[in-house]
Amino acid sequence: MIALTLAEIAEIVGGRLHATDGSPVVTGTIEFDTRKITEGGLFLALPGERVDGHDFAAQAVSSGAAGVLAGREVDAPAVIAPPVPTRHANAYVLAGDTNGEGAAVLEALAKLARHVTDRLEDLTVIGITGSAGKTSTKDLIAQVLRPVGDVVAPPESFNNELGHPWTALRSTEDTRFLVLELSARGIGHIANLCEVAPPKFGAVLNVGTAHLSEFGSREGIARGKGELVESLPEDGVAILNADDPLVAGMASRTKAKVVLVGENPKADVRAENIVLDEQARASFTLKTARGDAEVKLAVNGTHQVANALVAAAIALELGATPEEVAQRLGSAQRVSAHRMVITDRADGVTVIDDAYNANPDSVRAALKALASIARSTTPARRSWAVLGPMAELGDDAVREHDEIGRLVVRLDISKLVVVGEAARPMHQGAHLEGSWGDESVAVPDADAAVALLQGEVRPGDVVLVKASNAYRLWRIAEALLEAGTK
Repeated sequence: MIALTLAEIAEIVGGRLHATDGSPVVTGTIEFDTRKITEGGLFLALPGERVDGHDFAAQAVSSGAAGVLAGREVDAPAVIAPPVPTRHANAYVLAGDTNGEGAAVLEALAKLARHVTDRLEDLTVIGITGSAGKTSTKDLIAQVLRPVGDVVAPPESFNNELGHPWTALRSTEDTRFLVLELSARGIGHIANLCEVAPPKFGAVLNVGTAHLSEFGSREGIARGKGELVESLPEDGVAILNADDPLVAGMASRTKAKVVLVGENPKADVRAENIVLDEQARASFTLKTARGDAEVKLAVNGTHQVANALVAAAIALELGATPEEVAQRLGSAQRVSAHRMVITDRADGVTVIDDAYNANPDSVRAALKALASIARSTTPARRSWAVLGPMAELGDDAVREHDEIGRLVVRLDISKLVVVGEAARPMHQGAHLEGSWGDESVAVPDADAAVALLQGEVRPGDVVLVKASNAYRLWRIAEALLEAGTK
């Protein structure tokens, strides 16, 4: 973050100083975890379900924080434990009043992020939203732009009312590109995030069925996702998926320049001649108005082609040539954990850990990658889909899980292991689609899945593990990999 005194921060957030003259200068990072406090940083005292950040104010200050952004006054004699450097002692900025402490701190954080991004005149903010693929696309964009200048992007999927401003405040005078994911669980959420760090580039990847329980329909999701392009300035650029009618239709909702990407012939930046190798890594011809180039991706899954086109379109708008874009895309690696991490065991078993998150669209993409990898050899390898529940589907949960089970059969995947009661409709859908005997099995939890797999997986098999993040099914992938070392 740019250097600011506590007095300046108090003025920016509309708060007040407590037990400090406001002279300490914040020169480090802003953190809500005391274990990550840096010298001269600012600690966010956020109340949570299990712990209250206000209780850790003393620890943050003793760890080197220049101050604390809090939602209520903290009893200094009781909290500031010795030895505390005099220049840090009792350095608090109070955000708003004492009601709604967490909301007050988050609102203050948003105001601070807006101030910092507005101050950085050379900063270009890039926003990404979509039902699936945000994190993978963010990672590709960051790597494609890094040769041009310093890039700040969130770790993992840090994309809500806390992660969004926290990431923006990583920006410094040296930062040229700020790449942000924007998530939403209702109308107005993305619009609010755009107020925190106004984007000049906005990319909408797709409109799927994630968060149906909050939006009610795909059309509702489209209304929410489209808030990103509505926020763009006239000199901004909207990158829209030409292959998704609900996304392409957002062109009428923005005053910015529109660039269509996809396989659709009408796309301004498109992919042709897509070919997958034995690990489902795509090669394709990148077609642009400025010429063509051959791209060979190092990341896995045909869905990465669409993500790569978004990164390509942004880089092209910023002055890169098609050849430069192709070279950068070809060297881009997977960054975030538990997303299409493909590992070959010594005995020839291939484990695909894609268990960080799951919705119907991302599960379909992962299953197609599994099928492609299994069929890349002659004879085809035996394939396993180990699938857990997909969250936040509302009334459509049973139908969506059922359809995934049917897709497993249609893709001719050898074995389906359904983990958890919430995912059981996948097992039922597979049976109704024609999966008989032990081709589909339902197990109660991850431990049961590990026991089954360790007893039945054979050398040469390909195993995909995927579920929504809350179910932590990457433990299954980790257990399989550990077993492969014994």
